[in-house]
Amino acid sequence: MRQLDGELLLDELGVDHLKNASTLGALSDQTIDYLMKKGRVYALRKGETLFEDGAPGDTFFIILKGSFSYYLPSNNRSEYIREFNFGMEIGFVSMIALIPRPGTAIASSDSYVLEVTTDLFYALHYERPLDFGVLLINLCRELARRILERQKRDNR
Repeated sequence: MRQLDGELLLDELGVDHLKNASTLGALSDQTIDYLMKKGRVYALRKGETLFEDGAPGDTFFIILKGSFSYYLPSNNRSEYIREFNFGMEIGFVSMIALIPRPGTAIASSDSYVLEVTTDLFYALHYERPLDFGVLLINLCRELARRILERQKRDNR
């Protein structure tokens, strides 16, 4: 995992591309710029680990490009749970719940992620409250979709 300059990546990907990300959708250009400048941006190659089971859950990540496979420990092995794709967040539940990561996320393709720390999350709330509200709605919407997806799987 290699840290990148968020401003340069923003120039490369473009704000319109990032606005298509479900987590960043409807945020102002200025807030996307703010997050890319204040957050940490990483590049991961296919097969690299973003985080492991038991790691501190004090941040979450927004997938700017690529995808990640998520695994939970089960019977002394890792069980594949789901795929996280462009625009989705990964790790938000651990950050909000103040718990260690329950699983492991591995890049299933070359990927870029934006890391949002608790400090950045708070700063966004304080400095850009309207867009913070939009971000929370986006995060809640994504969590609701996952819950409904899980219910559909369990009812089959």
